[in-house]
Amino acid sequence: MNIDGYKYREKKAARAGVPLVFAFHGTGGDENQFFALAEHILPQAGIVSPRGDVSEHGALRFFRRQAEGVYDFADLEVRSRAMANFIRAHKENAKPSRTIGLGYSNGANILAAVVFGNADLFDDIALMHPLVPWSPADNPNLARLRVLITAGRRDPICPPALTNALGDYFTRQGSTVTLEWHEGGHELRPSEQAAIGHFLGAAER
Repeated sequence: MNIDGYKYREKKAARAGVPLVFAFHGTGGDENQFFALAEHILPQAGIVSPRGDVSEHGALRFFRRQAEGVYDFADLEVRSRAMANFIRAHKENAKPSRTIGLGYSNGANILAAVVFGNADLFDDIALMHPLVPWSPADNPNLARLRVLITAGRRDPICPPALTNALGDYFTRQGSTVTLEWHEGGHELRPSEQAAIGHFLGAAER
């Protein structure tokens, strides 16, 4: 396990026994994209925000793809394993009360891919506009997980049918699932940020 497996921005927890948040940016973002949001919602928490180590025509990502919505699954498997090791190393150092994942688009996808095979890493995850175009294997250990999925009903990148399928998958595993929709596309809207604030705030209590 390697705590420095990625370049990352970090904020140490204000005190012991508080949550640790991992924030994952979307394609073209970086480690700063959701750092302030996490800090605003959970000011006492520790925050780790890794930078994607794949460049797609200069845009940072967490794994390779062959085209829009067409993933390089061999690369995704390798990079999901590396990310899981990175997360586990930071958890062991921080010893948080809860571990929270927050990801948008490509960041939501790497977070979901990690969680499918590593149910012990997170207690709560917020997936903003995820796209999971495959059928993950069942994992009953995901019953311990709280999941928020936010999405746009007219999202051309993440079709609503796949968003619903992902929510149904987590529900079948026994996870506590909340879906938050808006009427737009792939953009983030204030209603989503409010839902995330409520979700993450509840995780701290």
